[in-house]
Amino acid sequence: MTVLDSRALNRATLARQLLLGRADLTALDAVTHLCGLQAQEPQEPFVGLWSRLSGFRPAALSDLVTGRRVVRTHLMRRTVHLVTAEDILAWRSRHDAMLRQRVLGTYRRELDGIDLDELAAAGRAVLADDEPRTMTELARTLAERWPSAGPRPLGELLIAGLLPVTQLPPRGLWRTKAGARYRLLSSWLGREIDPPSPDDGTDPVGQALVLRYLAAFGPAATADLRAWSGLAGLPSAVAALRDHLIGFRDERGRELLDLPDAPRPDPETPAPVRFLPAFDNAILGYHDRGRIIDDEHRGLSVAGARVVLVDGRVSATWNVDAGAVIVTPLRRFSRAEETAVTEEGQALSSFLTDGEGDQALIVAAS
Repeated sequence: MTVLDSRALNRATLARQLLLGRADLTALDAVTHLCGLQAQEPQEPFVGLWSRLSGFRPAALSDLVTGRRVVRTHLMRRTVHLVTAEDILAWRSRHDAMLRQRVLGTYRRELDGIDLDELAAAGRAVLADDEPRTMTELARTLAERWPSAGPRPLGELLIAGLLPVTQLPPRGLWRTKAGARYRLLSSWLGREIDPPSPDDGTDPVGQALVLRYLAAFGPAATADLRAWSGLAGLPSAVAALRDHLIGFRDERGRELLDLPDAPRPDPETPAPVRFLPAFDNAILGYHDRGRIIDDEHRGLSVAGARVVLVDGRVSATWNVDAGAVIVTPLRRFSRAEETAVTEEGQALSSFLTDGEGDQALIVAAS
């Protein structure tokens, strides 16, 4: 098998993640291609799409949320993602067991002995009136029936583990702060989620997830697929598709799978400076994140740091203060790199402030 070094994997990742050049795609097409955007911080997906799309307008994403074309919901890894309505309806059942198990793993003692089917039915009955409710309101409604669990574990089990629900706007709209209020997905979208498919070689949802993941993240190992989705690697789906995929090795000897015709650019392809939002899946979507971030900085990827890619790798963090984009390098920049980072930071500041922001600032690394 051909061995792909970290630079080859880096350029392939940037190409799949729309980070080698801003794509001429709609916001809906981009969210579809990327298999959703991690979105527990509601404003972060706007920066994620600005860094990836030509001429992106925040209103385009807000309109998709209010128009019920994309939804905010717990999905991959039990984290909040912004995904298309079509994808959540097709994928939610495939994630049911993982979502439930992850909540139970956190609150096993508090939730011990609770009949999950009974609790889910009770939660559905409360939400059947289509009145938006917060997690706390839903849990308190049922707390008398299950007093030993406590409202927090009950609420998280219902919202993140048992009930297919969505967070409603105005949460997730551009420059809007709002708490999370929930309705059933079927009520909000006017269609029931698709029934579960078998976890075997005939599993069309699992196969679709594998193919979609590779299109947006490949070449990748099954461990990367598992780290992205939270599912158990989808071994049956991978086995069923293997004859339609091609294989590589990374420098550690791991087998990497990919779509035959997917882009794998020359490793020397120039990579522009890109500002990534907190928890961007370009980093979190892999078990081995070395293709884009050095091991010494790996903790940034799970700490919610916003990062700057220079030559395709995490080389700085960034934040905003009074409209100015503040960049903190993780290594010394060349003069050309500092210029490129400053220019992109200025463009980001203009995006965030409607053209009224200050210049990007480069400050000493901590």
